[in-house]
Amino acid sequence: MEVIAFVGPSGTGKSHNAIGVAFQNKCDAIIDDGLLIKGPKILAGTSAKNEENRIQAVKRAIFTDDDHAKEVREALAKSDIKRLLIIATSDNMIGKIIKKLELPAPLKTVYIHEIASKQEIKKARFSRLQEGKHIVPVPSVELKPHFTGYFADLPYNIFSHQRKDALQGDRSIVRPAFSFYGKLIISDKVVEDIINIAAEDFEGLKRITDIKIRRRSDSSKGLVLVIEVVLYYGVSIFTVSKLFQKKIKDRIEAMTAMKVKNVNINVRSLVVKKK
Repeated sequence: MEVIAFVGPSGTGKSHNAIGVAFQNKCDAIIDDGLLIKGPKILAGTSAKNEENRIQAVKRAIFTDDDHAKEVREALAKSDIKRLLIIATSDNMIGKIIKKLELPAPLKTVYIHEIASKQEIKKARFSRLQEGKHIVPVPSVELKPHFTGYFADLPYNIFSHQRKDALQGDRSIVRPAFSFYGKLIISDKVVEDIINIAAEDFEGLKRITDIKIRRRSDSSKGLVLVIEVVLYYGVSIFTVSKLFQKKIKDRIEAMTAMKVKNVNINVRSLVVKKK
């Protein structure tokens, strides 16, 4: 099976354009927000848009639930799909989906700015941010058994021009529960608390002396963390630091759904462990 990746920031019109991109790249099926879609049918999966908050929606979209991933893997194995389009907000997200679904690396990556104009992306962002509307590239009648939220009007008024019928396809506009509640902000203090709790009783680590958090302007690029620590004398500094980096990255990404780009460890000093 070959894979084509379709990447763009959240709310820029990827799902609206998914059918056209799939058609142009000869894809038989689409992975979008936790669903495996072939033609007008949902073959397997659970929609991320059915989750009650954005964090759970992100986890659903990247198949963190083993049963969810297994269901889609089995459907892929049984179906006659030769080329699959995977939709994601970043290359990193594509990598996570591919790993969970045990798929090969993308043959090609299509970016939203390559196939949609600035005006189209602007209109898509307005529809997402101001109206809370999300598009799913299947007919409403097919989506209803998989979605318990609110179905809105047809999506074709989002964009000013009409595409060719072959690329149009049926789509549904929905308003997920998590879009009703406004923006979710996770403060730096929450990230610091996660780091400090993860450090408790960590083998070889005496204490954390300082934490610096830098948020990238493009949220898809992730957090950059600088953590200053004191270690116990006699431990392998490299080993302890690498294990602590991994624990911090895994814990923050699991709890907040935010990507961690770098965890930089500065070893300030060593202390002798009291017997």
